[in-house]
Amino acid sequence: MNKKLIPLLLASTALIAGCDKLDQTSGSAAPVVKKEDAVAVVNGRYISKDSLQLLENEIAERSHGQTFPKDKLIEELVRRELLVQDALNKQLDKSPDFQARMEQARRSLLSQADLQDFLKSNPVTDEEIKAEYDKSVAGENGQEYKARHILVKTEEEAKKLIEELNSGAKFEELAKKNSTGPSGPQGGDLGWFAAGQMVAPFSEAVIALENGKYTLEPVQTQFGWHVILREDSRAQAVPAMEAVKEQLQPFLQRQKVQNMLEALRTQAKVEIFEPVTEKAQAVAADTATTKAPAESNDSIEAGQEQPATEPAPAAADKSTTEPAPAATK
Repeated sequence: MNKKLIPLLLASTALIAGCDKLDQTSGSAAPVVKKEDAVAVVNGRYISKDSLQLLENEIAERSHGQTFPKDKLIEELVRRELLVQDALNKQLDKSPDFQARMEQARRSLLSQADLQDFLKSNPVTDEEIKAEYDKSVAGENGQEYKARHILVKTEEEAKKLIEELNSGAKFEELAKKNSTGPSGPQGGDLGWFAAGQMVAPFSEAVIALENGKYTLEPVQTQFGWHVILREDSRAQAVPAMEAVKEQLQPFLQRQKVQNMLEALRTQAKVEIFEPVTEKAQAVAADTATTKAPAESNDSIEAGQEQPATEPAPAAADKSTTEPAPAATK
């Protein structure tokens, strides 16, 4: 990052840190900054050390830990203060547009402050993390499967491949030659996956097979027609609680916030005047639905780009890099 681009920080969405003491005529109740607590003074108005710290924190967060020389940051605060003073001299703070935006900012900050206060008063406990871990992670005790498949466009093609397998053809060679999926060049190898990572017809077929057996009838999914070979199975590895604690904590925080908001909504008298379309309702419902990241692998993979041709899982042992489709359970 070019450290000469510090003036571009003026475009930041953060509140202007240099507004330590607004013009008294604006009606602001900003705290008075003393000289000993200041890093600079502009036309008699002090810029606080706290403002410098806020700006440093803002930059570190936005630039992933990168820092800037303090003199550059102080100069940025001086520029901001000059702009604030110029705006106040022009009485831009009295304009209806400014007042409306200030009200929006005030309401946004208040809502954030309320959420922070709630989470501070209702922190996620170690007992809650342990309970969620036992329920969503350790309690799974599922199976993992290692499989190959051949994906083709028609049922007829799949049946011909099964006939070749019955005649002694090698599954891997048929997959390399015929499969239209991205795993084809690897002989149809899908690596290790949990059943929930695959679309239902595919996972059901894998579960029904014995190790070393292939499907005697083609399996249809939205990706096409599959011939599936189950190579092996094993008990699903369970990660230690410490390994998933950082994923469980924000999930539990979201749960707490969701419950709090639902309680507030239940107690409030709300009347909607703007008609809500079915599409908007669906989007809102989808946005509000939160799933524990560590609950199952498909909750992680569902957000990845999905292939248009085959249901490839993300292998637990990283032996395949094919993204999984949104799991159908």
